[in-house]
Amino acid sequence: MTHFLDDLLAVARDAPDVVALRWFGDRRFGDGRFRGSFGRGPFDRRDGTRVREEVTFGDLADRIERTAAGLVAQGLAPGDRVLFSIRPRPEGVLLCLAVLRAGGAVVFVDPGSTPELFAARIAAAKPRWAATEALLYAASSGPLRGIARSRGLLLPDYGRLPVRHLYTGPWLPGVPRGARRVAGLAARGAASAPGTGPARGLASSSGRASDDADREALVVFTSGTTSDPKAVVHTARTLGGMLGLFAQVGDLKPGQRAHTDQMFLGLPAILAGGTWEIPARSPKDAPEAFARGVAGADSSFLVPADVTALLDVLEARGGADPAAGPAVLAVGAAPVTVALLERGSRVLPDTRWLAVYGATEILPAAVTDAEEKIAAAASGDLVGRPLDGIGVRIDADAVDADAVDADDAAAGLPPSDGEPRVGELVLTGPSLMTGYLSDLDAGLARATEHRTGDLAYQDADGRIVLVGRNRDMIIRGTVNIYPGLFEPRLRELPGVADAVLVGVPVPDGDERVVLVVTAEGGPGGSGAPEIRAGTDLARSVADQVAGVLDHGALPDLVVEASHLPVAGRSRKPDRRLLVNLVSPLTGTVRA
Repeated sequence: MTHFLDDLLAVARDAPDVVALRWFGDRRFGDGRFRGSFGRGPFDRRDGTRVREEVTFGDLADRIERTAAGLVAQGLAPGDRVLFSIRPRPEGVLLCLAVLRAGGAVVFVDPGSTPELFAARIAAAKPRWAATEALLYAASSGPLRGIARSRGLLLPDYGRLPVRHLYTGPWLPGVPRGARRVAGLAARGAASAPGTGPARGLASSSGRASDDADREALVVFTSGTTSDPKAVVHTARTLGGMLGLFAQVGDLKPGQRAHTDQMFLGLPAILAGGTWEIPARSPKDAPEAFARGVAGADSSFLVPADVTALLDVLEARGGADPAAGPAVLAVGAAPVTVALLERGSRVLPDTRWLAVYGATEILPAAVTDAEEKIAAAASGDLVGRPLDGIGVRIDADAVDADAVDADDAAAGLPPSDGEPRVGELVLTGPSLMTGYLSDLDAGLARATEHRTGDLAYQDADGRIVLVGRNRDMIIRGTVNIYPGLFEPRLRELPGVADAVLVGVPVPDGDERVVLVVTAEGGPGGSGAPEIRAGTDLARSVADQVAGVLDHGALPDLVVEASHLPVAGRSRKPDRRLLVNLVSPLTGTVRA
């Protein structure tokens, strides 16, 4: 199996002048803000969008090679971990691929985590390098720190991390002394590796990336506490497997345009010889700009919350407009509901809507189109047929008795007296993670399968249908929140006797996170509790959660309950009842 960067070389060799990356601008800023890092731009297109930068395949391959050589010249060694906090844009894509080319590993960590959790994740990852935007350095330690804190963003002091620093963009106060600007690495690489160029690009390198496709390449923190931060580890081989599976999803071909801020589809697009178009800002932050850019594209990948923002803009224009969407729009990284697909198909009737299922541990795993998912809604949550290369196992022996009750059986589970059987969904395939960081660093064996925690069965056509969860988890945006990891810390807050996090589903597949607390010395009781928002305890807890929870797990609402209801043989908190009780307080009505 070749390294996926070698595949990029082949594309660059055959089509060096074709545009690989196109980064869009924002008309709020003047041309002076649109200096490209190494491509051409800016310029306006006839559709009214502004292109900030374009990079050809030849330039991209050459720049990756030179930047990788520059990193090695600066001391980056195979296996070095690089903390990475750069938004999607050509310079960030370049650096990410150059780190892999030099044999390093990219570590994604949310800078919005609490300082304690951020420190725990840094301690777990042990990075030797940090790569971020000059603006983030300024906001975490420079003159913008106060503004960031006033908006509730408790950024860690990046500049004080005991690592080698790389930054993108112009220098700003807060960038640590000795930090290297990414744009300057290529010049240093050219001096240390003369004679390279677009025609030879990656082929003339030291070959580090091709030497060991099983070397650690990507580390992504997904959940965890300060005592047990959990991170998924992928190698160059499993990343290549992931990109190959996503190429199946989008049916990508040379010359096509993929308009998205998600690397999941962007990298497969350029590996197929297409152009990855990167919006200036996220679809949710700038839906009008995204709507202009995605119109007429061949494909796009969005999370459900971004789809909602896009559809809101399109509906405000006055109804369905077949020309306003891409040919294919894949939705994933969170549950994709029938209601969202029905709305999307109504607003963009000529777009082929796809729902993608997977997890950070193995992504993607299955896919279905809107028409098929909508038609199968009565039998459960259809997530589709496994992609080629994905192995599926249904472990009926792993089902938690408290996770499935009579209500679940009445909601569409197949008959218990025949096939198919319901059990925990277990997956294998070319994109399966190597393992969790703490396990691998402890010398444990690599992962051979991923237990998803989803209860599922396969129908007669081999399609995967989800019917519930085998363990508690809330999904908001692209973040998986495991309540059991955070609830112990919440119970330690002053005045709190007990605390439970629940997720209230909304139509686009996202969830609102609600924290339910009870007071020390409260009245207690049985059955359905009284739920109130705005109490003294609820306000007090709401003021303190940012100091004890990961940024991604912060509740949308804090309420006080007279007591916590329990259910099942284990007498665990009845989360289902709590969801129904708190739904009206979030503006969401449950059936």
